Amino acid sequence: MAKKRPKKKVQPKKKTRAKRESFVQRSRVGDYASDDDLKGRIPDDILSMYECRQWKHAGAILATDFPKELSDIVAVLREIKLKKSVIISGGGGKTEYAKSIDRAFKLLGWMPKRFDTAIVVDQTELASPTHEVDCVKGRIALELEWSNKDPFYDRDLNNFRLLFELRVISVGVIITKSDELAGLMSDLGVWRKYGTTTTWMSKLLPRIRGGGGGGCPLLVVGIRKSVYAEDG
Repeated sequence: MAKKRPKKKVQPKKKTRAKRESFVQRSRVGDYASDDDLKGRIPDDILSMYECRQWKHAGAILATDFPKELSDIVAVLREIKLKKSVIISGGGGKTEYAKSIDRAFKLLGWMPKRFDTAIVVDQTELASPTHEVDCVKGRIALELEWSNKDPFYDRDLNNFRLLFELRVISVGVIITKSDELAGLMSDLGVWRKYGTTTTWMSKLLPRIRGGGGGGCPLLVVGIRKSVYAEDG
């Protein structure tokens, strides 16, 4: 009786390539429409340009109780474009796109902030400072996640959950990459620079649905291809 030939193992590189190609293929046919219940709360052009999602009525809270902060967010989203040079540029550190977002918010009075919190156990106080939030104004906290590894979402959501429970913030906002950009990055030949392990909307949404943000109202803004612009 002939011996059975052992099954050929799939090499890790082939698995990685298949995963990468699958992510890019899905990105070309995904539904990136914003939540319908944000209409009338967020301007129509922003809902069209970006993939906007909300939890715990964040849009209504922003539009009703924090119209100035919402106006600032809308102004920055309209102003800052995603340039080709930013997508294809190499190197680590904060990208020019992230720097542009930070500068635009700073001009409107938003500042990075680390909150000094503490835990008291049997009358003993233990310092437990939060991670620094990218942009804070009043009771609105905002984070930009462009090309960090996706576990940074856990840090952001935990921060928002804690600050909301302490009644320090009313809404948390995250600006990140919509999966739609994967196809664009593949077309530009820089997909390997970003890959499937960085911050994508599809990595964030399951964390939120799983309760990562606790009771904190959240507005999530996905950067779509419509924000892309050629240099010059």
